[in-house]
Amino acid sequence: MEFSRDDLVEAKRQIDSTLHKLRETIKTFESKENSDKYKSQITLAKRRVEAFKIANLLLKMN
Repeated sequence: MEFSRDDLVEAKRQIDSTLHKLRETIKTFESKENSDKYKSQITLAKRRVEAFKIANLLLKMN
């Protein structure tokens, strides 16, 4: 598939925005008094952060 430069720039912008939100979500859950209660949400958010970091690296290669 071919993507324009603008498409790639916008995709990176969206990924960066989502990464920021996920990192803030992780901080929020980890700071809660009963953070063990949110363990699955924290794990999911961390896995998503890693996936988006990989996506960002792949975008940089194009």
